[in-house]
Amino acid sequence: MDVFEAIKGRRSIRSFAPEPIPDADLEKILEAGIAAPSAGNCQPWEFVIVKDPENKQKLVQAARGQSFLAEAAVVVVICADVNRTAGRYGDRGRNLYCIQDTAAVAQNIHLAAYALGYGTCWVGAFDEKAVAAAIKAPDGVRPLIMIPIGKPREKPKPTSRAPLKERTHLESF
Repeated sequence: MDVFEAIKGRRSIRSFAPEPIPDADLEKILEAGIAAPSAGNCQPWEFVIVKDPENKQKLVQAARGQSFLAEAAVVVVICADVNRTAGRYGDRGRNLYCIQDTAAVAQNIHLAAYALGYGTCWVGAFDEKAVAAAIKAPDGVRPLIMIPIGKPREKPKPTSRAPLKERTHLESF
């Protein structure tokens, strides 16, 4: 699939069919994720793969009842080892770069999953401490993004976007 087709075609999926994801596909998706750039090549990302229904329910509760998380075959919790980036860049690494880096990973995961026929959704609305407890994250590792992945049971229409010319500035505002 052409990258532009993936970018334009991907949608947030909140209803999943009860089909497993082969490990080879999940590995391919995660490999695409770690191909993302990172500040100073610190690669602060850590992935927790959640398949167990009980553990997915803990994530649903932490995510303010977003029940579609439990429908997905897999939930990938993308975490940042903040010390990995802070060690090189201090507070800016801890508070910004590790977040940017995991966001880049997440976008690659979304596009790769879509290219393989899976649906995803970017979930950022959650109680970080509750997710950290559910996945037993060690100190210094922050869960930042959850991505449910599975076969989509829906095909949402494209959402509107502001025209590019309204958001583009040459040299200054």
